[in-house]
Amino acid sequence: MEDGVMMNISPIDGRYAAKAAPLRGVFSEYGLIKRRVAVEVAWLKALCAEPGIAEAKALSPDEARLLDSIAADFSQADAARVKEIEATTNHDVKAVEYAIKEKLRGTSLESRSEFVHFACTSEDINNLAHALMLRDGTAVLRDAQRALVADLAAFARSCAGVPMLARTHGQPASPTTMGKELAVFVHRLNRIGAEIDAVRQQGKLSGAVGNYNAHFAAYPDVDWPALSRRVIEGLGLEQNPLTTQIESHDAMAALFDAISRWNTVLLSMDRDFWQYISIGYVGQRPVKGEVGSSTMPHKINPIDFENSEGNLGLANAIFGHLARKLPVSRLQRDLTDSTAIRNVGTAFAHSLIAVASTRKGLGKAVVRPERMAADLDASWEVLAEPIQTVMRKAGLANPYERLKELTRGHAMDAATIRAFVEGLELPEADKARLLALTPAAYIGIAERLALAVLDGIK
Repeated sequence: MEDGVMMNISPIDGRYAAKAAPLRGVFSEYGLIKRRVAVEVAWLKALCAEPGIAEAKALSPDEARLLDSIAADFSQADAARVKEIEATTNHDVKAVEYAIKEKLRGTSLESRSEFVHFACTSEDINNLAHALMLRDGTAVLRDAQRALVADLAAFARSCAGVPMLARTHGQPASPTTMGKELAVFVHRLNRIGAEIDAVRQQGKLSGAVGNYNAHFAAYPDVDWPALSRRVIEGLGLEQNPLTTQIESHDAMAALFDAISRWNTVLLSMDRDFWQYISIGYVGQRPVKGEVGSSTMPHKINPIDFENSEGNLGLANAIFGHLARKLPVSRLQRDLTDSTAIRNVGTAFAHSLIAVASTRKGLGKAVVRPERMAADLDASWEVLAEPIQTVMRKAGLANPYERLKELTRGHAMDAATIRAFVEGLELPEADKARLLALTPAAYIGIAERLALAVLDGIK
């Protein structure tokens, strides 16, 4: 491990750096500066393409390629130059403007260099850069989330018909199947994933207080809202047509809330797996060389699900704060959003780490049907439900109360249950069906329900 990694304060850049690596090019300082440059270039190209702005004459093909290359080929060395300029300007966005002008110096575009950042406030550039970061970061996270759901769906399918004693309130309850219970999480994660996908990030390019004041002072005949919309939509974003100096961040809040809900469902599943491992319904494949305890050699701990749970809690704490804080700004703007928004990548990183940990845990998990079968065979009292239900159907007196007296707080076995059924005045077909019933067979249509969801997974 490099000395630099050993000295990192945040585990995202230290212990968990490999898991968070796909987000480095998105949420790092380099990622932010690169997207600022892309916005500035897109704005300059749009100004040069606008007939009503004579001084920003149309670009030649070579000039267009030059501008495109400034954005597309933006390197870490270019970002370092921006930071050098910022050391003098003490203003990050102005440093980007100056760095682009340096690139244009000595070219045919030098005469139009004052149209870099033309009529813009810093927030015009920043809000679009952050929106692009969210778009790209969400794509990385959603790829990981979909891969996890696919793993989970495959796991659920493999045990869709494996009977399992349900535990409502932690107590024995009507049987289900392991696969059906996991398919519930597949269904929930897919549904919330679609909500994440539906959130479109918004942006503005409307000047110091959102009124295009400077724009119209310079070129009153240009349709600035339409021009701004073309640039914003060209970046793959949606225009917010009415803002203060800052974009309102409502779409950001919607995204963070949706991701938090997805994370919450995953956290619930992590805890269920932890519990299944604890009671022996799920085992874990040993990994050669791994140690579960510094003193107890036999231990294989559910550390991956625990790691995921911890990271999900951190992610949701940050997402929750950002979703509540970012849409609030004093009057036309304050800077509290500027420092808070820099932590978006941290929340995404903790989410990505959690997903990777859960996938690792799933990869080691093994269903233990024999352990579940033993619990079912020791829980004949769960058949009180179907027996009293059939008694209701037949019109017998006090069915619930009679089964409650028989089973509540008492150990039941097959003989006791069957003796009770034999003594009931039931139609022969109903009695035969109850006598043939076992806890393991009393699973309703759990397998069918599970497969209906799993068959719909793409």
